[in-house]
Amino acid sequence: MKRRLEISELIFKIISYTLLTVFGLCCLYPFLYAISASVSNRHAVEYSEIILIPKGVQFDAFKEMFSSNEFWNAYSNTLFLTIYGTVWSLFVAILGGYALSKKRLLFRKFFNFFLVFTMWFSAGIVPQYLNYLATKEAFTALGIMDDKWLVVIAMGMAAMNIILLRNAFENVPGEIEEAAIVDGATELQVLTKVFIPMSKSTIATVALFFAISRWNGYFWARQMISNASEQPLQVFIRDKLEFYTDGENLATWTRNYAADSLIYALIVCSIVPILIIYPFIQKYFAKGTNAGGVKE
Repeated sequence: MKRRLEISELIFKIISYTLLTVFGLCCLYPFLYAISASVSNRHAVEYSEIILIPKGVQFDAFKEMFSSNEFWNAYSNTLFLTIYGTVWSLFVAILGGYALSKKRLLFRKFFNFFLVFTMWFSAGIVPQYLNYLATKEAFTALGIMDDKWLVVIAMGMAAMNIILLRNAFENVPGEIEEAAIVDGATELQVLTKVFIPMSKSTIATVALFFAISRWNGYFWARQMISNASEQPLQVFIRDKLEFYTDGENLATWTRNYAADSLIYALIVCSIVPILIIYPFIQKYFAKGTNAGGVKE
């Protein structure tokens, strides 16, 4: 019986590792293909000769991209939205999660239910769009003409992340908070000196969620940012894709690299920052999700 269990466990591990390896390769292949297509010559890309290994290696697409002021402007806009958007959203989520974790909060159950209710039933895109338009008008009345701040502030709320932080704060032992209060700590000091350090794994995970959401944000950025010079990288890539798939524009394309190579080069450069940041936060990911997702 013991030997049968060992054999069945071995078979299970072999099947599991094989499936995970295949799944990992399927996830990795598009990125590798984008790199190969971005550095291959025009003929190989246009005639779909690229499978995995680049052919006729050239870096003209990257040179063209790096020499474009529009690209660097879009990149700086994306950095602006990601950095300030993550900081603002994290600020709102921490304060909201901390308040909702306190049993002494008046109407606590109602606020918690109302927060979860927004996850069950969404008002829809049209009401949300009208709400953003009203916010934009209010910003204009205050003299704030930069639409990037509208995207940063208006999209600062995320119910799921507030719930994760609320659960993480609820798991902090009450005795530690009581000891801090006895020592004379204020409410702000309790939050910054006790709750935040003891929930850094969940906070790092939530920060990663916010950062990826802001970095990849496309739809609302395109709808709400009217000035082309303020649009982020994802909108810039979409505009380039529409431009180079136009038949009239392709008819006059005489460069050494294919139009798709430039698009793939933009995609590669848009992914690299997340790939650099993710390994440093990955160690907090599983721990932070478990700490914030499980309520004791």
